[in-house]
Amino acid sequence: MRQATAYTLRVNGKQQTVTGEGDTPLIYFLRNDLELNSPKFGCGLGECGACTIILDGEAARSCALPLRLAARRDILTLEGLGDQDAPHPIQQAFIDAQAAQCGYCLNGMIMTAKAFLDANPAPDETAIRDALRFNLCRCGAHLEIIKAVQLAAARGWRKDADRGGG
Repeated sequence: MRQATAYTLRVNGKQQTVTGEGDTPLIYFLRNDLELNSPKFGCGLGECGACTIILDGEAARSCALPLRLAARRDILTLEGLGDQDAPHPIQQAFIDAQAAQCGYCLNGMIMTAKAFLDANPAPDETAIRDALRFNLCRCGAHLEIIKAVQLAAARGWRKDADRGGG
């Protein structure tokens, strides 16, 4: 029988402690223990992108990331960006470009786009397409999503505009 261990996580700028087995995917602790429901469980294999978070400034798939590897690292979820009253610039761009249909992929698209724009604030369309190529959207909102990322970049990108500081 495996031993449950306490792990300290830094999520959206706040220190959190969760208890569990180190090999358990981080998404379960984010959703169940911390009640952060933006990362969605899609494929469970890190293939679809619905569970994307930002880990130490890089987009990461929380369904394939063991809890033990996330401990003491900076984790940013969609909840750490903005809210309905004060959306983050990337969220506002997605709203303005109407870049959502069902919304299931939206977390992954926004978090991937944010990490991408943090590293490349003035990308061309080819670079945007390349950055998002491993995020799946079954609704077919890809063109609007690309327009949203272009819009966010065109408005001037500021890396630390989110509340989580990432």
